[in-house]
Amino acid sequence: MVNTTIKTTKSQEVFAAAQNLMPGGVSSPVRAFKSVGGQPIVFDRVKGAYIWDVDGNQYIDYVGTWGPAICGHAHPEVIAALHEALEKGTSFGAPSTLENVLAEMVIDAVPSIEMVRFVNSGTEACMGVLRLMRAFTNREKIIKFEGCYHGHADAFLVKAGSGVATLGLPDSPGVPKLATSTTLTAPYNDLESVKALFEENRDEIAGVILEPVVGNAGFIAPDAGFLEGLRELTHEYGALLVFDEVMTGFRIAYGGAQEKFGVTPDLTTLGKVIGGGLPVGAYGGRRDIMSMVAPAGPVYQAGTLSGNPLAMTAGIKTLELLQKPGTYDYLERITKKLADGLLQIAKETGHVACGGQISAMFGLFFTSGPVNNYEDAKKSDTAKFGRFHRGMLERGVYLAPSQFEAGFTSFAHTEEDIEQTLAVARDVMSSL
Repeated sequence: MVNTTIKTTKSQEVFAAAQNLMPGGVSSPVRAFKSVGGQPIVFDRVKGAYIWDVDGNQYIDYVGTWGPAICGHAHPEVIAALHEALEKGTSFGAPSTLENVLAEMVIDAVPSIEMVRFVNSGTEACMGVLRLMRAFTNREKIIKFEGCYHGHADAFLVKAGSGVATLGLPDSPGVPKLATSTTLTAPYNDLESVKALFEENRDEIAGVILEPVVGNAGFIAPDAGFLEGLRELTHEYGALLVFDEVMTGFRIAYGGAQEKFGVTPDLTTLGKVIGGGLPVGAYGGRRDIMSMVAPAGPVYQAGTLSGNPLAMTAGIKTLELLQKPGTYDYLERITKKLADGLLQIAKETGHVACGGQISAMFGLFFTSGPVNNYEDAKKSDTAKFGRFHRGMLERGVYLAPSQFEAGFTSFAHTEEDIEQTLAVARDVMSSL
């Protein structure tokens, strides 16, 4: 039996104070543990594959700051590069050679990108690409998929409808109906619903945007032919195809999902890994489309901290580390061992579960499956997941505090970390 007692006195004190200072006590909602119950732990420091909280407890981390820490936390080469960059200043607000270096690395790696614009977050990247796709096509409507998250811009905060050809309804107070009236939604992995939307809105749809592998409804992989079908449909109807690779970019393959699946979109959004743990985002694509962005063209977008020298430095060093031979083979091996092991343990301990992984991204649902879209994901036993999450946390394993978030590994995770995690999972599932 693994020790199940952890002291969280300081975490509770800090979080209690935070709730008087910040809405819900956090700077981003999922951190408050609302969907899994219990109180969050408050981080003190991170290193490699591990977290230490303010009470001194150590955890194996499978969140990795929600994806960026693919090299592990505080990698010594990234830290050294940042120390050197700090001596030159923390912000320029002007061109630097670092932007050129990272831009060339991104363009060389990602099949769709011929030109790139750096911004400060994935949300900002998706806002920019939305404006660009509308300007380029001179059309206003877009198609997104139920359960896919593209940041908190008004047009993307749409309550997913259950029917085909569902017009978007705002999913948050403060979002005007007009802001989402041009957002159409379809079930992920359902090509026929997308075709129906194009037929019903001929010459009105600017493009389709999606997570090529869903990570914000839990881990959901594309069915065979789904991405290829979207590529064909967008060509047929004169619309653009946009891959939101903020999560999958440089994670499931060096060139992202588009390299992994051999499907090249017109535009791509990036974030997370390309900043090496610092705030960053980017969007890029075909040269003829990107040439419309100001100051080369009329589509305005700007940012004081865009191309920040520290973020560029961390991104450059992270991508250099990812180019080392065998990196993605290792990530595939350990993540498959983890994902397969969790499913096997669930089966042996009498729990209905499904899930999977692609490279360094994985997920587990407490439902019979298969989970092909958000509606399938919502059939999961979220109460059981909440108990599972707390049990893992109390035994030193930190998982994403939501059934509807993917998990992440890094090349700092060892075989021993995976084995320890599976031993803890067996212990927890046996007691659920």
